Amino acid sequence: MARPSVPIIECFNLESPLATEYRRLLQNLRKIDTPVELKSIMLTSSIVGEGKSTISSLLAITAAHKGQRTILVDCDVRRPAIHRLFQLERTRGLVEIISEGVSYKDVVRKTSLDNLDIITSGKVTAHPSELFNTALIDALFGELKFYYDLLIIDSPPVLPVSDPMLLSQSVDGVILVIKAGDTAREVAVRAVEIMRSNRANILGVVLNNARNRLPYYYDYSHYHYDYSQSGQSGEPSSRRDREDKKSASRSDSDKGEVLPPPDKKRMTR
Repeated sequence: MARPSVPIIECFNLESPLATEYRRLLQNLRKIDTPVELKSIMLTSSIVGEGKSTISSLLAITAAHKGQRTILVDCDVRRPAIHRLFQLERTRGLVEIISEGVSYKDVVRKTSLDNLDIITSGKVTAHPSELFNTALIDALFGELKFYYDLLIIDSPPVLPVSDPMLLSQSVDGVILVIKAGDTAREVAVRAVEIMRSNRANILGVVLNNARNRLPYYYDYSHYHYDYSQSGQSGEPSSRRDREDKKSASRSDSDKGEVLPPPDKKRMTR
């Protein structure tokens, strides 16, 4: 994967429909009634390529903009992406903390946002599955939760490796990312079964790629509302204007649609 030309922070338009979806996601997480405060949230997926790293990054950026002191940790040491998205060096990160006993304070990376810090995956390791010792991860996440309001973990996908099962025991909740139109139902169901068998606290699902796969009534243009500065605030656009602006009103990025955890019976019909 080539490194993006600019960091993801600079690409995220806070006034876009996409940004609105992430603010809604963050607000929905605050409303969830759980036995413990949700300070550490892990994002994972069933398989590779469903967009979990991008969603993790944008959720962390959103939380930072909302005033929460946030740290994003790349725990996908096999296929790390966070350092590329933020244009950081990969080395001196999680692997060094776990395998060499380095303090997180010596490897944490600052970003252009005052409230957002990052721990990259660290150097390449020959035995990544051996890193995730529960006691060591518990200690690290516990320390980070003491200094930060929100800890977001970008985890490997569930089906290829066992890392997410180990990591899920050390976090307050798990979000599963599913790519609409690409992730097979039985694959998503299997991922949920594996996480639930490990007693992971599944908070819900973020449906990625919804813009291209869900029916037309999920598109912002369907609501016939011109919220641009050039339009009259509070006034619906004319039918002709709506048709002309239909394509332009869509976000350039995929929207995430927040859904409850998958129900096996419902998904396998």
